[in-house]
Amino acid sequence: MKKHISILIPRGHTSLVNIVGAHQIFNQVNGFLEQRGKKPLFEVELVGVSNPTEQTNGLFSVKPEKMIDEIAKTDLIIIPAIHDEPEVALERNKDFIPWLKKHYEKGTEIASLCVAAFFLAETGLLDGKQCSTHWIHAENFKSRYPEAHLVADKILTEDSGIYTSGGAYSYLNLLLYLVEKYAGREMAILTSKAFMIDMDKAEQSAFRIFEGQKSHEDSTVKKVQEYIEAHFPQKINVDDLARKFALSRRSLERRFKKATDNTISQYTQRVKVEAAKRSLETSRENVGEVMFEVGYSDEKAFRNTFKKITGISPVQYRNKYNRARAST
Repeated sequence: MKKHISILIPRGHTSLVNIVGAHQIFNQVNGFLEQRGKKPLFEVELVGVSNPTEQTNGLFSVKPEKMIDEIAKTDLIIIPAIHDEPEVALERNKDFIPWLKKHYEKGTEIASLCVAAFFLAETGLLDGKQCSTHWIHAENFKSRYPEAHLVADKILTEDSGIYTSGGAYSYLNLLLYLVEKYAGREMAILTSKAFMIDMDKAEQSAFRIFEGQKSHEDSTVKKVQEYIEAHFPQKINVDDLARKFALSRRSLERRFKKATDNTISQYTQRVKVEAAKRSLETSRENVGEVMFEVGYSDEKAFRNTFKKITGISPVQYRNKYNRARAST
């Protein structure tokens, strides 16, 4: 039985790559099936609320094949990344909201790609559900949508018929996941080879750049963060920090956790690992030398912490991003 896929064409600054990529991949699976003497599995349509749908940069427009009121039943709705501010995206595309809710209540599955999670969260459909988005926007997303369960390190999530993907081109991994779910492992492998997409990626941790969670209003905590970032190679003692900033240890730990969503120990670890990542990317130092530079003396503890935060070992990270070291 055919699966009907509706690719939304939102108004505003939308990812044309998401639209074209999703359209191409599902139709290519149909082609693979036909080559094997099987019937096409997917009926893929571009669905919008205006025809043509202009993009805000003025360079492109997209012509939906159907308007939303022409779609009586669909199995999967794909929402491409919308790069406008959430309030602007919501206002421009508010006609989609009741349509999305209606079809989800009727059993339609929904997939949001990259920052489309912001638009989907505005509908309330992500409340209480696991989701992901681009790692750059994770802190903003968590503060705006506390009812959604953001798992920022994940490349894709599935929860109660709603799928989300991490940043940028990780949407391809979500599409492969959906191909496997609907068409089977063999088709997913063939698609991954044809489009040269790495299969079974689970995390975007290795791609994240830790810049410190400073989008809060606690000026004292910001000073503590700046102190940690300036002195991370040294041993940082929480009691010493509390005395330095004239707070009780309990008050400092409570305020720090509330403001950054990290304990002081976790924050210090992330600062150290981010510094280690930069060294592993650019220097010819070995892992042991990098470890000492960022303030670790226990190699096992360093490896475990690094892998916990990035998803890969220090050696794997260096080989992935340091061309000079990888070629020696």
